[in-house]
Amino acid sequence: MEPWELHAWHADFLDACNTHDLERIREHLAPGVRRAHLPGGAEAWIADLAELFHAFPDWRWKRIQVVAEDDRIAVHLRGSGTHVREFRGIAPTRRRVNVAEFAMHRVEAGRIAETSGTEPHELLAQLR
Repeated sequence: MEPWELHAWHADFLDACNTHDLERIREHLAPGVRRAHLPGGAEAWIADLAELFHAFPDWRWKRIQVVAEDDRIAVHLRGSGTHVREFRGIAPTRRRVNVAEFAMHRVEAGRIAETSGTEPHELLAQLR
């Protein structure tokens, strides 16, 4: 994909994430997507997002910066939401959290084949 195509592709992916449309998100993921330090596969990624969206029903990401080159896209996002249901064993705090997120995706045939990025340590720290 050309850089401009990756930017448009990511805008669509981010819209799917911000509307919590798990089926549309799945369309952007290769079935065997590799995730650094996390269980691989699209189903594991979808399960993680379903857990996040359940605990933070107003969760949204704001795009800060996107850099695309060849088959790679680097993104800097701000994620935020209100913790209203249990999340990873933490009872609802009603706190509004706001975290910086960074990710590097390798896109193959319009789907994320490989990804690495920040882990939820900052999010969990804001809940404790």
